[in-house]
Amino acid sequence: MKKNLVILAVLAGLFGAGGNRLLAQDARGTQSMRQNGVRRNTAAKDDSRSPSDKDIQMLRKGLRSQEKQIVAANMILTDAQAEKFWPVYDQYAQELAKINDTKAALFEEYAQGYDTMTDDQAKNYIHRRATVEQSLLELRVKYIPIFDNVLTGKETALFFQIEWRLGLLTDLELAQMPLVEYQ
Repeated sequence: MKKNLVILAVLAGLFGAGGNRLLAQDARGTQSMRQNGVRRNTAAKDDSRSPSDKDIQMLRKGLRSQEKQIVAANMILTDAQAEKFWPVYDQYAQELAKINDTKAALFEEYAQGYDTMTDDQAKNYIHRRATVEQSLLELRVKYIPIFDNVLTGKETALFFQIEWRLGLLTDLELAQMPLVEYQ
């Protein structure tokens, strides 16, 4: 319970300080409507709902600066474990940051052209997005045995649960982007 409160308190502060725009929704929501037989996303043209490049960068910078603190606050490590864990964590975080930078760039590109995207661009986007998600999964799988060398099984599981939750929170904020337009 205490662990969840620490994570929630830090994230509430982070999103309260810079993420208000990311959480804003208009009264129409994101429901689809049919007009003259054509499916339309009612929020697609509402640019105030789309995270701007600045919003995405603030979110990423804020999370990066807080992630290590959140992990430290939620994992009870002995001095010997900490001495082995933190170098592995730092290496993992560097690799994760590269993948997340690619993901952020992809979202920024999408945000700039979702409403004028061609079929080929949409296919390209979804393939690149899937490749990024696959890279994230491959990184996690790669590091499970590495963390297992310095932590117990439960501690490794806890670390990845924390890391996944942080990733899900970022994805939740990015999910506020409008859906692709089509007719």
